[in-house]
Amino acid sequence: MSPLLARCAFWQDNDTGNSGYTVRILCRETGERLENFSAVRIAEIYTSIQGEGFLTGTTSSFVRVTGCNLRCWFCDTPYTSWNPQGETLEVCEILQRVKSLGRRHVVITGGEPMMYTDLVPLCGQLRAANHHITLETAGTRFLPLDCDLMSISPKLANSVPSRKRAAAWRERHEQRRHRPAVIRQLIDAHTNYQMKFVIDRPPDCLDVIRYLKDYPQIPRERVLLMPQGIDGFTLASKREWLEPWCHQRGFHYCPRKQIEWFGKLPAS
Repeated sequence: MSPLLARCAFWQDNDTGNSGYTVRILCRETGERLENFSAVRIAEIYTSIQGEGFLTGTTSSFVRVTGCNLRCWFCDTPYTSWNPQGETLEVCEILQRVKSLGRRHVVITGGEPMMYTDLVPLCGQLRAANHHITLETAGTRFLPLDCDLMSISPKLANSVPSRKRAAAWRERHEQRRHRPAVIRQLIDAHTNYQMKFVIDRPPDCLDVIRYLKDYPQIPRERVLLMPQGIDGFTLASKREWLEPWCHQRGFHYCPRKQIEWFGKLPAS
């Protein structure tokens, strides 16, 4: 760890007008914001095979940030949201680790990557190194960054945690999960995008139809519906009714192949 990095602390500012949180880097000693210094909290960096979306089957480097402004009850990476874990890395260190993995395709995921303004220089330098960048986001915050595939996963009402589990987060999550202006910014700025919705029960499919009525510019061939679940049996049982429904209505069915291939493990 560099001496400067050792002096840093991350601070999350309330920003209810946009994302709910913005991550800023502060000096531990003075509390002042550190300028001209780029770092991100990282849960893991690894190589795997993309298991969801248009690039399923593509071997890629994954950069998973930790920290999220939402609390989906079904989050399959709770170590980046409910119990965020990880290390603080300067952008140059992230780039070095990605380079060492030797893959052109890079997926930046989370958590919620858009919480970090230093994602902008990270993506810029990845692009300069000729990497193909996929950025995964819930669509609650916009940053002007380089990206080859913007992967947007809006959170429907089915994502809200129960009052028993997290009463305070239930209200925050509901307030933050739907940001129409941000969704429009993302699809206007990135011509190559995909919209992924998590489906838990059949009524969720109707929520997708209602959601898309506000975005007539989104063609159905860019919409993917994937079953909620973290084990093969659950995914297979939901596929029986979800896949034919998608085909009937012109949506893509999105299997979660990484769970089929590797199970539910970190770095998979």
